[in-house]
Amino acid sequence: MVAILGKMRRFDTAWSLIEEMRSSSLVTPQTLLILLRRYAATRDVARSISTFYAMKKFGFSPGIEDFHGLLSALCRYKNVADAEHLLFCNEAAFSPLPTKSFNIVLNGWCNAVGNLREAKRFWREMGRRGVQPDAISYGAMISCYSKASNLRDVLKVFDSMKDLGIEPDRKVYNAVVEARRLVKAMEEEKGIAPNAATFNSLIRPLCKARRAGEAREMFEEMRSRGLSPCVRTFHAMFDTVKTSDEVFEMLELMKQAKCPPANETYIMLIRKLCRWRRHESRLRRLDPRLFLNGKLAEAAEFYEEMKVRGFSPEPRTEEMMQAFFSGRDSGNPPGGGAPPRRPPPADQRETGGRSSPRCRNSLSKPEERSVTRERGFSLWN
Repeated sequence: MVAILGKMRRFDTAWSLIEEMRSSSLVTPQTLLILLRRYAATRDVARSISTFYAMKKFGFSPGIEDFHGLLSALCRYKNVADAEHLLFCNEAAFSPLPTKSFNIVLNGWCNAVGNLREAKRFWREMGRRGVQPDAISYGAMISCYSKASNLRDVLKVFDSMKDLGIEPDRKVYNAVVEARRLVKAMEEEKGIAPNAATFNSLIRPLCKARRAGEAREMFEEMRSRGLSPCVRTFHAMFDTVKTSDEVFEMLELMKQAKCPPANETYIMLIRKLCRWRRHESRLRRLDPRLFLNGKLAEAAEFYEEMKVRGFSPEPRTEEMMQAFFSGRDSGNPPGGGAPPRRPPPADQRETGGRSSPRCRNSLSKPEERSVTRERGFSLWN
């Protein structure tokens, strides 16, 4: 109930409920942690911290796990700077702070905010304070470098991790983008078989870094292992294609992988072909608005092509095309007849459909009027 009230931002009612629960000794530290998370979700850092210190008022002594709950709540909702300040202010109260405390803030900079500069600064601060990073720490930094497509630093951090004897887990490998070397290390050195998430995390950064050859090799190796790519993997691969034929080949691979294209897929491909100025390409007819723009023949041609290729049109598109085919077979246009003509303007109705001289003059020559300025006022003559 406290979580529901906090989600509805009815904090006064939530506190009243907690006071009633207090009389029955039903309040626990977890109750207050739920409330402080709701405050953090609304970016109310002050009240979130006040709720944490209110544990003493209810007879609880906040421990390191409760403190980690506060840090996690702040970092989850991108209040990482406040979480870092709170961490250093309470260093003496929870001395010595474990590595997990620093990992929470580091993960906030790396993943919640995605600020590589702040992540590197905090990493150096950890070293200055003598905090020994673990596999989670290295995984966060590798993930941050990977998102920034910084392959050199990814490999550098990974090698330093191995030199220190820290065993990387699958999450660390998934964050690494140096494909061949690290996938091989997973299998030969650690006996960890890469999964679909491993290949996806490798392919997308490689495509973003314009390393199309390596990305395609990883894509083919993924398919040879019987792993199914997801829509996001194909979207990344579409960034590497250079011709319309390659686009249709990739669409055919999506069909074979039983991964149907989404609406975002077609929109992305339409924009790509427009940037290439391939306006005569068949892919341009993917736009369902062709029917609404009156290009019925092109819409019908693409509809037949969709059926041949095994793509299912949307129900609205299917309904429009069936109405068009039935109207064409019966000799009537879709919609039961020609659209009604717009009535002419009043001046044309008065002159038998022709514009009046005044109307023609107003269209050919703009109106001219002089202005007189007197005592700060502008007057039309």
